[in-house]
Amino acid sequence: MTFTTRFAPSPTGPLHLGHAYSALLAQDLAVRAGGQFLIRIEDIDQSRARPQWETQIYEDLAWLGLSWPMPVMRQSDRLPKYRQALKHLTEMGLTYPCRCNRADIEAAAGAPQEGVPQFGPDGRIYPGTCRTRTTEVPEQNDVIRLNLKKALCQVGKVEFTEEGEGLAGRYNISSEQLLANVGDIILVRRNMGSSYHLSVVVDDAAQDITHVTRGADLFEATQIHVVLQRLLNLPTPTYHHHPLIRDDAGKRLAKRDNARAIAKYRADGASLHDIRQLVGLS
Repeated sequence: MTFTTRFAPSPTGPLHLGHAYSALLAQDLAVRAGGQFLIRIEDIDQSRARPQWETQIYEDLAWLGLSWPMPVMRQSDRLPKYRQALKHLTEMGLTYPCRCNRADIEAAAGAPQEGVPQFGPDGRIYPGTCRTRTTEVPEQNDVIRLNLKKALCQVGKVEFTEEGEGLAGRYNISSEQLLANVGDIILVRRNMGSSYHLSVVVDDAAQDITHVTRGADLFEATQIHVVLQRLLNLPTPTYHHHPLIRDDAGKRLAKRDNARAIAKYRADGASLHDIRQLVGLS
């Protein structure tokens, strides 16, 4: 099988040095393995996605010396595929509508108990308030959640291989760990038609991704993705979670940090060699 990895930005702001590192690393890994490097535009959140940011993504990546096959996959074009995956999970009896907002979830969670995690890779761990609504038709403002306890009865081992710096190894996640640390994740968010977790799993399989290259901040989400891969009968790629690029204060870069935007480095006359040096890939 051909080594295939991808860079999957969201067109919600300018790419920064962290994005440059992730994209360049992904391409370097693909070249080293004699494989291919793909681009995917993750724009399911149409309330924040902007065409001009997507255009700038392509301009920035081309300036970084990257090339990729066309056409580029865009998540906004793939909502029927996400609905099909959700239908499969619903027919298995694993989904339910949820009307809780953040305040409801925080109130239902109650006072924190010592040693009990309050937050997981999908945010605050959901206490299950709406779990009995399995037979109800979703209302307009509902999200759709996965009943994780029921789902884990349908999957085998939740395991994956990690190759990232400082994280490399073979991981086997127990059902007890998942239930305690993850909870009932959101499969479809309000007014979006999907969620990051559902769409990324469906899209990685559609693009035949063999190696997922992404930031270490998404490492904990991998266990969610493996569960969904098992439920949807999709392959589990090898994962490479890389360290994050941080500012002088040790804070991870964000799109609002325009001082480190790739476009600004371009405008200031930086070279590709300069960028590679800045991110440690020279």
